Amino acid sequence: MTVPASDKEAGTYHLQTRPGDLARFILTSGSPERIQLLAGFLDTVHCRRQHREFLTVTGTYKNIPVTGLATGIGPPPTVIAMVEAVQCQPQATFIRLGSCGSLQPQIQVGDLVISSRALRHDGVTQYYAPPELEATADPQVTAALEAAARQFGVVAHTGLTRTAADFYHAQGRTAPGFSGHDPSLLQRLQAQGVLSQEMEMAVYLTLARVCAYPIRAGGCAVVFADRYRDVFISPEEMAAAEEMICRVGLLTVELLAAQES
Repeated sequence: MTVPASDKEAGTYHLQTRPGDLARFILTSGSPERIQLLAGFLDTVHCRRQHREFLTVTGTYKNIPVTGLATGIGPPPTVIAMVEAVQCQPQATFIRLGSCGSLQPQIQVGDLVISSRALRHDGVTQYYAPPELEATADPQVTAALEAAARQFGVVAHTGLTRTAADFYHAQGRTAPGFSGHDPSLLQRLQAQGVLSQEMEMAVYLTLARVCAYPIRAGGCAVVFADRYRDVFISPEEMAAAEEMICRVGLLTVELLAAQES
């Protein structure tokens, strides 16, 4: 049986959203808690949908329509969320607000990594795009993220991100009880100039490039784990970083909206 991505009566199959429920600017995160925090910064909220790991909140920020979308962890649910979102909003700008582990010595916990490109080690985008297609961010979205970080005085690094299919072996971590760990993975990625690893960015960048609709994508991630020094962010730093990345995302929307006015 073929399941449609959307139905006029029931809405999209997983997000359960309908046309009009999503704004053109969609700030995304794997974390529902981060989207809840983001929703607290909106001036108004007029649409809220929650089903399984997916949370959609749409409202306004400084008179700009904005949607916060939580996709759950990893590439497969991110693809589902993005495919269904464009059924409701075919002119979307997706801006990922994520977390990551850094790989280079100049990057510290609490910094931002803005992805200009992403390695497609996600295990799912090959079903949507040929393997040779590069996952590249929209340059206007990237520039707006950089400008927003500067205005907030946030240390940001722009460059290559690696999107992995898993949190453990696929990112060079051990998984007790399971064989197959590659102890040289991080060193190889560092030598390639990869700034960070995470689990969703390549999905946005790849699908935006191949979609028939006029969508675009970019994003950033706050460093929770310094894999170069084996340091993890403190609870106090994490709380501040969560607020910071939400504010950077909303300022990015402001800057992009101003370009269109």
